[in-house]
Amino acid sequence: MSYFAVFPHERCGARPGTGQRKARGCPGDDQQMTITPEMPGSTLIELLRLLDEEAITVWLDGGWGVDALLGHQTRPHRDVDVIMQVADVPNARRLLASRGFAFKEGSLPTSFVLADSARLEVDVHAVTFDENGNGIYRMQNGEDWIYPAEGFGGSGTVNGVTVRCLSPTTQVLCHAHGYDPTEQDFRDMELLQERFGLELPPQLKREAENRGDANVDTPRRDPS
Repeated sequence: MSYFAVFPHERCGARPGTGQRKARGCPGDDQQMTITPEMPGSTLIELLRLLDEEAITVWLDGGWGVDALLGHQTRPHRDVDVIMQVADVPNARRLLASRGFAFKEGSLPTSFVLADSARLEVDVHAVTFDENGNGIYRMQNGEDWIYPAEGFGGSGTVNGVTVRCLSPTTQVLCHAHGYDPTEQDFRDMELLQERFGLELPPQLKREAENRGDANVDTPRRDPS
């Protein structure tokens, strides 16, 4: 039975292994504003259905993951951050290639970006599961980031369609480590806090910007 069920009701991330935020459209040398492409929810659902039909399990992370938890889109997204099993990567690449997505950058098979001709992107973080259900993600720096087993129990909706996504607490965990939060990150986390009653760590509170708490001494991951 497919995971996707249509109900009658309805982070800007970072490049793999870099800790750097993803670039957005900005004025070029000719002072022309670069138009940032946008991945609509309908396109995302189409891609997720494509993978689901081949029994490839995917969890949403990053900005689309937050919006899925909230049940509606709060901002535009150029890309989608997904988590899948390492064993599914070859088949996933084949399927996404049939929709025009080719390798752009990163380190196969665990941390890489696929992009199409419209500059839409699929940012893949591939994991292996340990005996306790934790997802072990090998970053480009050779270190492992552990997604807790609880995190894979998240569920949300995109365009009224039920999708898998990281749980609210794991979204907060992922945003709390590895890079200095942007205004967009603060806003995403505040929305989750308001919706789910979460306690945000100091580095994800706006006042942390002035205290210098944002860049805490914790293991760095490739943020989504």
